[in-house]
Amino acid sequence: MGRRRRKNCTNIDGILLLDKPQGLTSNQALQDVKYLFRACKAGHTGSLDPIATGLLPLCFGEGTKVSQFLLDSDKTYIGEFQFGIETDTYDAEGEVVAEHEMKVSHADAEKALQHFVGDIEQLPPMYSAVKQGGKALYKLAREGVEVEREPRRVTVYEIKLLGWPADNRIEIEVSCSKGTYVRALAHDLGQMLGCGAHMTALRRTRVGQLDLENAVTIDEIREAEPAAREAMLTPIDDALMTLPEVTLTSLATHYLLQGQPISMTHGHAPGWVRLYEPDNQFIGMGEVLDDGRVAPRRLMRSQEKA
Repeated sequence: MGRRRRKNCTNIDGILLLDKPQGLTSNQALQDVKYLFRACKAGHTGSLDPIATGLLPLCFGEGTKVSQFLLDSDKTYIGEFQFGIETDTYDAEGEVVAEHEMKVSHADAEKALQHFVGDIEQLPPMYSAVKQGGKALYKLAREGVEVEREPRRVTVYEIKLLGWPADNRIEIEVSCSKGTYVRALAHDLGQMLGCGAHMTALRRTRVGQLDLENAVTIDEIREAEPAAREAMLTPIDDALMTLPEVTLTSLATHYLLQGQPISMTHGHAPGWVRLYEPDNQFIGMGEVLDDGRVAPRRLMRSQEKA
């Protein structure tokens, strides 16, 4: 992870696994952490709603080159749903729009949940960042405008019913593809059961191969010494471990760093790969072409160039 100072900020490369607190937008959390690190360049990898907590990977410096891979990764959440009450935002921050006197049994909830496993179509909530006509839906919703939305296909790999913490309230764990709205799952589940529902809590526990267990809080960052803060960063390639790797020869590394596709034996199908120098130094992302050559795509700035 290279480090050099420029004016009043520091070029830092890596990925920070943040445990985002409730009440902050993802961008507010990013700006707080960026300030604490005095980082020149940083970005997050897909928003968590203010009501949500949990894993928010933040990319610093060269790490921003792989942010799209994290954005596209599968996610895992733990959420709580309250039956009997519907809100306009599908979560506890919205206005109540309907209430129903009806108790849901454990068996009915568990059976209904399984209807949402697999490839499903979700209608994005009006209170969401999805854009229509160049304007975010939540901005239209705040103006009292509701528009027709196109359903989006997402994949729910697994839903587990973890518990029943209170009357008409369930706790679930859901593993899903990018773009899945867990609060829309709550709403749709309530519609299926005929009682209405909304999401009362949400915590993201995994993004791709990255786990909440390794995350740090903003308070922990704030209390740490500068050297300890940088030690909190995860190497960039740790976020890419689901992709195959290619270890280059010295000669292949030379030509690839010049921007030239190289021919070598690797045994991988066309697609993205992680690239390493002979000494196992990660140098960036490449793509295996249809003819088997490896082309450079998103290379990291080397320590020497830093």
